[in-house]
Amino acid sequence: MSEKKIPLRMCTGCSQMKPKKELVRVVKDKEGAITLDLTGKLAGRGAYMCKSPDCLAKARKSKRLERTFKTAMAPELYEALEKEMNRC
Repeated sequence: MSEKKIPLRMCTGCSQMKPKKELVRVVKDKEGAITLDLTGKLAGRGAYMCKSPDCLAKARKSKRLERTFKTAMAPELYEALEKEMNRC
């Protein structure tokens, strides 16, 4: 019997490959709004991140989300993502 393949994604913060269900998705929609996608089903360009404030801090320091989404991100946006990440 073949086992079901587990989809892996790379964390934007720590660059480790992890199962998709262990990560949280950050998505940029067509209007340019960047939010956390807790369901993993929102339309738009996505980046995956561990549910750790440390990974968000690493991504912020190296500007990885800005490069992924090809847009500048306001500090308020990072603070909002951090608050949402702490809730989940």
